[in-house]
Amino acid sequence: MSKSNKLHYFTAIFIYCLSALFLIYEMALQVSPSIMTNQLMATFKIDARLLGIMVSFYFYSYTFMQIPVGVLYDRLGPRVLISLAAFICGVGSFLFGIANGFYIAALGRGFMGIGSAFAFVGVLVIIQRYFSAYYFALLVGISQLLAAFGAMGGELPLSVLVNRFGWRNVMVFSGFIGGIIALFSALIIRNHPTHKKICNPHSSHLIGDLKEIFHSSQTYWIALYAFSGWGPIVIFAVLWGVPYLMGKYAISNTHAAFGIAMIWLGLALTSPFIGWFSNYMGKRRPLLIYCSLIGVLSSIAIIYLPKIPFWMNLIFLFMMGCAASGQILSFALVKDNNRHFVFATATGFNNMAVVVGGIFLQPLVGYILHLLWSGKMEGNVPIYSLSSYAMGFLLIPSCFLIGLIISIFFIRETYCRPFSDTYI
Repeated sequence: MSKSNKLHYFTAIFIYCLSALFLIYEMALQVSPSIMTNQLMATFKIDARLLGIMVSFYFYSYTFMQIPVGVLYDRLGPRVLISLAAFICGVGSFLFGIANGFYIAALGRGFMGIGSAFAFVGVLVIIQRYFSAYYFALLVGISQLLAAFGAMGGELPLSVLVNRFGWRNVMVFSGFIGGIIALFSALIIRNHPTHKKICNPHSSHLIGDLKEIFHSSQTYWIALYAFSGWGPIVIFAVLWGVPYLMGKYAISNTHAAFGIAMIWLGLALTSPFIGWFSNYMGKRRPLLIYCSLIGVLSSIAIIYLPKIPFWMNLIFLFMMGCAASGQILSFALVKDNNRHFVFATATGFNNMAVVVGGIFLQPLVGYILHLLWSGKMEGNVPIYSLSSYAMGFLLIPSCFLIGLIISIFFIRETYCRPFSDTYI
């Protein structure tokens, strides 16, 4: 390798790492409320129903931005968008930290969602432009792994900081971190490698692309599988799992966050492997079926097995994370079922289906908890019984069961080959 090629190679790695750092940061912000639920309810004098709504403002804005994000990346490139998005995330975190009421806190979560919407797509754009196509799948798998580790960082280490410095100080400091990432992104990231001349005659029309995508029934079945595979994570790992484990085992939020970290660890370790193994098998559906089945069984064990020791629950939490990795294959199916020039738009729609659970499922669990609440309070914080959580958490195995049914009866096997030109 020549000296010039080595320089380009290390530059590409450095830029990828910077974009991946933003992905790790936004994932930590996404899950951060899970380790401060009691503090948030006490500070803003709200119940589980309003907490679910406030936290889900992140997903409102994130979901709304998904399709526009792809269009903007095609036209403006990653440099300005990643820089601006990291800055917006930082502003949102800062607002959340200084919020003196429900609406300002919800606005802060909304800003975090707007900025975060650009993170994963930005990493994919960097990979596509700076690396050989041979490494694309590997780097996407590594990116999923890093995102899961970011979520783990937003729970276990962050819970220690929250206990020591308070949730407000932690969120304000996180806002400054977003500003630093934005500054370095603006200074270092370039829209394309300097040694390559990039031509981007964007001639496709968004309306026509959407018509082609939505004409296929597979678009909806794949998106529904993606929704059902990630919904349990949105419910349990992102928000309600920590207070549930605290109540069930009478443990601190730090120990409960360690339990939730097992979900992210299972997701992190399985994500790079499952894509490779699917290609090795030459099939998608068997892995979708197995993941959903594992999700049904592990979630039932976590929620409904009586007197299960904490260490055994950690195993089931890990398995639940492994099960959630099946939604990654939904993006492979999107690639298999769509022609290359509508792939980005189809990916945006599928990613929107992945995160839309945050809009509906988090508040729905909060509403169920509030509906079944006995009125018990401790330090201005509503206390919800395990039986109330058990009712709300019926959504978790139900989501996995929907994914199991869809993967068995409705998703077509692509044999890892694109065949959208043969039928729609």
